[in-house]
Amino acid sequence: MLHVLHVVGARPNFPKVAPIMRAMARRPAAFRQTLVHTGQHYDQRLSDVFFQDLALPQPDIYLGVGSGTHAQQTARIMLAFEEVLLHARPDLVIVVGDVNSTLACALVCAKLGVRLAHVEAGLRSFDRTMPEEINRVVTDQLADLLFTPSPDADANLLREGIAPERIHRVGNVMIDSLLQALPLAAQRPILAQLALQPRTYGLVTLHRPANVDDPAVLQPLLTALEQIGRDLPLIFPVHPRTRQRLADLPPLPAGLRLIEPLGYLDFLQLTRQARLVLTDSGGLQEESSVLGVPCLTLRSTTERPITVTHGTNRVVGTQPDAILAAAAEVLSRPLPAPARIPGWDGHAAERVVEALLRISA
Repeated sequence: MLHVLHVVGARPNFPKVAPIMRAMARRPAAFRQTLVHTGQHYDQRLSDVFFQDLALPQPDIYLGVGSGTHAQQTARIMLAFEEVLLHARPDLVIVVGDVNSTLACALVCAKLGVRLAHVEAGLRSFDRTMPEEINRVVTDQLADLLFTPSPDADANLLREGIAPERIHRVGNVMIDSLLQALPLAAQRPILAQLALQPRTYGLVTLHRPANVDDPAVLQPLLTALEQIGRDLPLIFPVHPRTRQRLADLPPLPAGLRLIEPLGYLDFLQLTRQARLVLTDSGGLQEESSVLGVPCLTLRSTTERPITVTHGTNRVVGTQPDAILAAAAEVLSRPLPAPARIPGWDGHAAERVVEALLRISA
């Protein structure tokens, strides 16, 4: 039996780990699982509600590291996770995505000689100013097994000198969660609660420090959103970090409607019925593509280029003129068809499990 220790830390991790844990639970003779929550996201709206919506088991171990600078947070996770590994002695640690918890736990595994698998490996924005890019690159160099979502990720890893036998393309585990949750999301009354009709609103998310920490960047973004909101009301579930920054700016216009962060199912229902998504998130680029919702990525790069070449995503940057022109063009066209990307089929987690069974046989 393989003892697998899963790490989650922040909101984007939960829908990636949930399907893997379910797939392993169907093989109780092959896997024993331990779930560690680092507490990188500790707000109930960013953490606890996701466990409920995704039917994730409660963590076996909660580290409670909280917020801080990147260095502080990473260091606290490393110190606490080292004690976990020394006590639990798993056969394999699985980390997902690109948050600080991913990097911190990967470093501890490397130092202690514990085998490490990285799910969602190989994604690259080629922008080293993004903290997530550093996390991705370093984690991939340390991982023993790299589970990738798409061909471009394989190519990136090979270019960086990763041995081919360490690379396993399995598809997108986050889409496993999305497809399984769609029927439940469709029953959520969030549109009625917000007095919305399908396809009559846009959805906004902004949380990346490069966009929200500098008023010289954030204010022009808000100006562009204000103009779009005159014709298409925009719903803006506000990340706690972003809300702090908005408090220092003038009141937002009526066309930009701020609401509290949402759980997974409510947010999925709001996304699938939107006419347009404007975001600086990574995962939302993927989700909107699979749902057939146009997405404008408010960044200059994306680590998910397949959402541009095969999906509904456009990378438009942060300049108001470019955002407004792209929005006008998108809104003048019919809704696109949902993306059909190989491996984004609801069975990626099963392929992760099958690969682990082959490797450990």
